[in-house]
Amino acid sequence: MKTLSETWFADGYIDFELKKYTLLAYLQEVNNYFSDAKLYPQLADVIFHYNNLVAFRENKKYLQEQFPKKLTGMQLEKLQLLYEQMIEDDELMQELESIMHYSIDTMKSTISNGTEIYELVEQSLSIHPVGLIPLDTTEGYIFLRSIHEKQTKVYQYRLSFFERHDSQYRTLKTNFIDSWMSNFVNTYESIKGELIRNQSLLPNPAVYSIETNLSYPVEETFLPIAKRSFVKFLAAA
Repeated sequence: MKTLSETWFADGYIDFELKKYTLLAYLQEVNNYFSDAKLYPQLADVIFHYNNLVAFRENKKYLQEQFPKKLTGMQLEKLQLLYEQMIEDDELMQELESIMHYSIDTMKSTISNGTEIYELVEQSLSIHPVGLIPLDTTEGYIFLRSIHEKQTKVYQYRLSFFERHDSQYRTLKTNFIDSWMSNFVNTYESIKGELIRNQSLLPNPAVYSIETNLSYPVEETFLPIAKRSFVKFLAAA
């Protein structure tokens, strides 16, 4: 897949037509993935570039605060120098403003396409506990299944917490365990029992099923959206 550097709009020769076609080539490929209902990592990448442009246009300091892990020190320094050049150079400022204005508006349409798919999948999900749930739900298993598929995919999960800018965030890491054929023998309860017998590190795990009545690519769409929905589910429980 074509990718954009974090500072693509400021790299090399700053020319509106050149940057326009660079952006359109990138977005065309992203939209091709969306046409196949493959959202990740493409959707997150477009949103990053959109936020990056908005942040740079509004405030160079905000850019540094918002993306400390994504941008390196040299990239931030480059953007800060460019920001100062914009103030001193009216022609350069106008060209960059044109690039950013066009890019932001054009990215909005692509992001909208992706979020429509995201919301459709998210609304189709149903999350339910499998058997009794222990008090500690930070670690356990999730069963992923589309009712149109013949398999239940099982993932071990671990919920972690971290703080940033005085706010606490949750992150969910998953590890694929195995797939079970979906039939009257392999019920969720029987799969849970087999996991408890074979996975001694989790003798009393929290187990949840996440089902959808739609059929989407697992790694690129179903799993990442299921993970985000599951984090919300646990937070509300």
